[in-house]
Amino acid sequence: MPSARPDWTDEARQDLAAIIAYIAADNPAAADAFLDRIIDRTDSLPHHPHAFRKGRLPGTREMVLHPHYILVYAPRADGILILRLLHSARNWP
Repeated sequence: MPSARPDWTDEARQDLAAIIAYIAADNPAAADAFLDRIIDRTDSLPHHPHAFRKGRLPGTREMVLHPHYILVYAPRADGILILRLLHSARNWP
């Protein structure tokens, strides 16, 4: 049975921290709201792991969280692994 919450790689955690810090520098309330949105959206992934588009790397999927941010994740037998949280202008992979 999939885990209740997705696992995050160290890189994905670093991406999240950097994005939230960047937003919080101008608007702490917006940063908090965006973080809440990310948590809500990622917590739903184990229930619908294939709901989002196929990723650019084999075995991955991509969720557009915001026009500027893409969450890259991998569905696994034991749950979801969040690989990266990237700005959409970034060259990926």
